[in-house]
Amino acid sequence: MAGLERPETEGFDESVTLKERLVRLIETGGPIPVSTYMQLCLHDTGQGYYATRPGIGKDFITAPEISQIFGELIGLWLVHEWKALGSPEEVRIVEIGPGRGQLMRDALRLAMMAGGEGFANAMRVTLVEPAPALREVQREALAAADPEFVATLAEVPAGPMLLIANEYLDCLPARQFRKAGGAWRECVIGLDGDNALAFGLAADEQAAPEGAADTSAVVEVQIGLDLLMADLVTRSAPFRALFVDYGPADVAPGDSLRSYKDGQQISPLALPGEADLTVDVDFGRLARLSRKVGLDVAGPSPQGMFLLGLGAQARLNQLVKANPDDADAIYNAAQRLIDPKDMGERFKAICLSSPGLPPPAGF
Repeated sequence: MAGLERPETEGFDESVTLKERLVRLIETGGPIPVSTYMQLCLHDTGQGYYATRPGIGKDFITAPEISQIFGELIGLWLVHEWKALGSPEEVRIVEIGPGRGQLMRDALRLAMMAGGEGFANAMRVTLVEPAPALREVQREALAAADPEFVATLAEVPAGPMLLIANEYLDCLPARQFRKAGGAWRECVIGLDGDNALAFGLAADEQAAPEGAADTSAVVEVQIGLDLLMADLVTRSAPFRALFVDYGPADVAPGDSLRSYKDGQQISPLALPGEADLTVDVDFGRLARLSRKVGLDVAGPSPQGMFLLGLGAQARLNQLVKANPDDADAIYNAAQRLIDPKDMGERFKAICLSSPGLPPPAGF
C-alpha cells in the first residue's frame, strides 16, 4: 500500500488470534487510535484481512464485478491518457489493490483494441499488491499481460505512469476525533470491564482537526492520504492517477467507520482481521493536498457522470446488441454504476496529474 509501513508480524504465535493480540497490545500500552486499529485489522501481513481473507464478491462487491462496462471504459481512458502523455514508448500501467484482477482484465481487453500495437508494445503492467495469496489470483487472471508485482507505490519503477485505483482509498487508516464537552479528543479503542474491545476517548484535548466545522461533532482524517501524496509528489513526470471511491465531495466525513462480513454490516470491533473495514474518503482534502504539492486535479466528479463522459451509453448499446438475450441483465448492471440513487452519485472519480498535461477524459 502507498507509503504505509507494514506492521511487524515476525515472531508472533499463529495460534493467537488478531483480536487476542490487540487485547494484549492495549493491556500493555493503553488504548490505541482508530487508525492503528484499522491498519492492523486490514494490513497486518500475518493476520490482516487483505492478507488472509479478502472477500471480494462475498463480504463486498466492487464496480468491476458488477459490470464489465466499468473496466472497459477505464481501458479506453488509459489509451486516451497514454496519448495525452505523448504516446511514450514505455508506460507503466499501475493498479493499486487489483483484487481478483477483473478491472485490469476488462480494461486491457478494450485498451488493446483502441490503442493497437502502439499501446500494446508500450504498456508495462505493474500491480501494487502486498498479499501473496492475491498475487497468485492476479497472476493467473492477467497472465497474458505478464504483470510485475510490487508491495508499495514507491516501488513502481520510474518512467511515465498511468495509475488506477478502485475502492482503495477507503481502506486507508483514518484517525477519528470527537467533540465532547466543548473539547476535541481523539477516538481510541480500549477495553471495557469484561476485557472486550470498546470505543472511548483519549484524555488529552486536541486542536480542532482539519476539516472540522462549527457544527461538527465527529471528524475523520485519513493519514494515508498524506502518505499517498508523498509517494506521488516524488515521482518524475509525466503521470496520471485515477481514483474511484465513495465519500463526500467537499466536506470532511464524520463517523463513517463500518465493517462488513458476508455482505452484512457488523460492529467494527466484532471480528478484527476477519471482516472488511472501510471509511468514507474525504475527496475535498485529497484535492487540497494534491494542489498544495503542485499536482493538477480534475474532479471529484460523480461516478455516473464520469462513466457517461467516457461513453457508457455507447458501450451499453454495443453489448446489448451483441447479446440480446442478456439485455436486461446487462442494462441493470450498468444502471447500478450510473444511477444517482445507487452508485452513480455516492461514488466519485478524481484524477491527479503531474503539471502541464491536457485535461483528462471523463471530467
